[in-house]
Amino acid sequence: MDKPWKISRGPIAAAELDVEKANAINTLLIRPIGVLPTKPGDPVLPFAVGLFNELRPLLKPGAGVTTLRRATAAYVHCRRYYFASAQPDSMRHGLDGEPVEPLSSEDRLVAQKRFLSLKQSAGKTEAPEQPALPPPPLLSKNEQIRAALLNRKSSSARVG
Repeated sequence: MDKPWKISRGPIAAAELDVEKANAINTLLIRPIGVLPTKPGDPVLPFAVGLFNELRPLLKPGAGVTTLRRATAAYVHCRRYYFASAQPDSMRHGLDGEPVEPLSSEDRLVAQKRFLSLKQSAGKTEAPEQPALPPPPLLSKNEQIRAALLNRKSSSARVG
C-alpha cells in the first residue's frame, strides 16, 4: 500500500453520525459553514489546510476553542472523512464548501492508510459474538436429594 488509489468511488456520502458530528461543530459557531454535511447523503468534503484558523473567529461567545478543536477532530478523524480524502479526485474545500485545491498524493496516501486501519479495527469490533450459554439451572437441596434417590432406585432396579 505504497501508492494512492487510482480508481475513484465518487463523492462519499455522509452518514447520520457524520451529520451529528458536523452539527456539533456548527452549534459552536455563530453561523453554519458550507463545508459540513447538513443531512445524510450530503458529500463529505475534505477541509482546506488551515481551515481551523478560519473557524476560530466564527466561535460563539462563551464557546471554548478546545471544545471546537475536539468537535472538529471528531469529525475529521472518522472513517468516511478519510475515505473521502483518499479518493484520487479529492479536493480540499474552504468554509463555504467550494473546492480550493486538490489533496496531495502524500495526504491521500495517509488518508487511505488511516481509512483501511479504521475499517479493519471496526471489522474486529463488529464481529458477531458467540452467544453465551445459559448456566445450568441450579437445583435446590430437595431436588438434589430427590435426583440422587431416583438415580439410586434406577441403578438397583437394573442390577436386580
